[in-house]
Amino acid sequence: MTSRTHGPAVPRPTWVAPNGKPPLSARMMRATWRRLPAKLHEVGWEPGLVVPAADGSPLITDHYFPRADGDRAQGDFPTLLVRSPYGRGLPWSPMYGLLFAEQGFHVVVQSCRGTGGSGGTFDYWRNEVADGQAAVSWLREQPWFNGTLGTVGPSYLGYVQWALAADPPPELKAMVVQLGLHDPYALFHADGVLRLETALAVGVGMTYQHQGMGPFLKATLRLQRRLREVTTAKPLRGASASAFGGEVPWLDEVMAHPDAKDAYWNGASLAQSAERLSVPTALITGWHDALADQTFEQYDRLRQAGCETSLLVGPWTHTSALQQGWPEVFAETLAWLRAHLGADPSDLRPTRVRVHVGGENAWRDLDDWPTATAASPWFPTAEGHLTQQAPTDSAPLTSFRYDPEDPTPSLGGPLLSRTAGSRDNSNLEAREDVLVFTGPPLTEPVDILGPVSARLSISTDTGHTDVFTRLCDVDPQGRSFNICDGVGRLRTEGEEPSQFTVPMSSTAHRFGVGHRIRWQISGGAHPRYARNPGNGESQLDATTFTPVHITLHTDSALMLATHTAVRAAEAEDTV
Repeated sequence: MTSRTHGPAVPRPTWVAPNGKPPLSARMMRATWRRLPAKLHEVGWEPGLVVPAADGSPLITDHYFPRADGDRAQGDFPTLLVRSPYGRGLPWSPMYGLLFAEQGFHVVVQSCRGTGGSGGTFDYWRNEVADGQAAVSWLREQPWFNGTLGTVGPSYLGYVQWALAADPPPELKAMVVQLGLHDPYALFHADGVLRLETALAVGVGMTYQHQGMGPFLKATLRLQRRLREVTTAKPLRGASASAFGGEVPWLDEVMAHPDAKDAYWNGASLAQSAERLSVPTALITGWHDALADQTFEQYDRLRQAGCETSLLVGPWTHTSALQQGWPEVFAETLAWLRAHLGADPSDLRPTRVRVHVGGENAWRDLDDWPTATAASPWFPTAEGHLTQQAPTDSAPLTSFRYDPEDPTPSLGGPLLSRTAGSRDNSNLEAREDVLVFTGPPLTEPVDILGPVSARLSISTDTGHTDVFTRLCDVDPQGRSFNICDGVGRLRTEGEEPSQFTVPMSSTAHRFGVGHRIRWQISGGAHPRYARNPGNGESQLDATTFTPVHITLHTDSALMLATHTAVRAAEAEDTV
């Protein structure tokens, strides 16, 4: 970490607040929100300020501030830095600029280079460290900046926070990373499997959202109309151009590098920022957030570093957390910032972790995450049961055929789109290319708190396949709702079984009385993940596809972090 000071102790010039009001669109959106705290200040607005980046490129910036009686409010207020590649208008203007200025913060909303009118060329990760430091250098020269700085924001707005935290300036006293990114590779790929639908959604957001809501919505609808055409193209490489109205070179590049060890990804991950951070950092995510696993990793690294941190996990997707979940997210964020920037800890919750427990539909406060409970194995049987009785051998159990020309469809789960979340999987599970193993009806509740994984023993006839695995809750009416899932890639030679583990994210879920635990296994989930061609060709360049016979062996197991001693009564004849 380099050493910096705030600057010489010289008298600050008097700052005269401009007369600008926040944009009408921001004020109108603000009026639609409910369950938010009453405003403490009227808000002023300085739009279009030019902040020099590290290389001199102009970064266009808006400044929101508390005011009273037509002038600036009296007193020193801390500053929040919000850097975004999605523009400075809706929804960022009301959600961050307006709401937090109302509560007594200066808020600086800045467009990342190459977006929202800022100069230079946007690059997904290579400029954020230097540009964040340049923004802080500019803040030091402002007469209203009192030397106390916080950062806040979701998604890529979280990535720029980790970029600043790579070498945190002394003024940085608090961070709130909401549904935030720190590893671009993991956003686009999972064990070498392309997260196709997410990649396309990110491409639309990065390309169009900073141009305004009109162009962004138009591009989103165009992608939805052409999604099947794009995701089933042979080859897949370059097919997205028709949906984007032209080529997006950076998107083509990230899709074309599925190996995390490829030199292309050098410097992309900011995981090390959390490993040595001492700035108090609050983390927020949702169980169906596409970046939830990255949030759990951030929390683990911060805890190991001894950094003061908190974790809130709600029943949200990436988008619903900032919509239906916004009152809870805003309250959590405001409490953390007031405690660490304004020395008012009165609204902080008493425990480090708060999670929403699905099934129970209740919030639970915890001392840490995950809870200190060992995972228990649940084993599949040839009859389609799920049992805690261990098998006596590793013989073949059952097989299915995966055809990439007719790929197993995806349904719900952690996505960036409106199709994310928990869905009834009953029709999906009726397909012949989906294996289902179901436990007996529970006579007492079973709580799962922590990571879920699949320990798989798989053989194939081609040596090339992906395996998608999912935990579901089957209610007394027979509806099967997805809880969490994951995907892994099998790379073998010959038909001997391979043993590997597929992480399936984490959950806090109660399986109620009369419900059943279900394990679902298939050869993919398209278009959420790109199709595996089945023959060793790359997902982007394959023009021929080979059906794969996939065999599951008896020593496979679903690993569940059961929180209580409650277990299902074993039923010999119940599926």
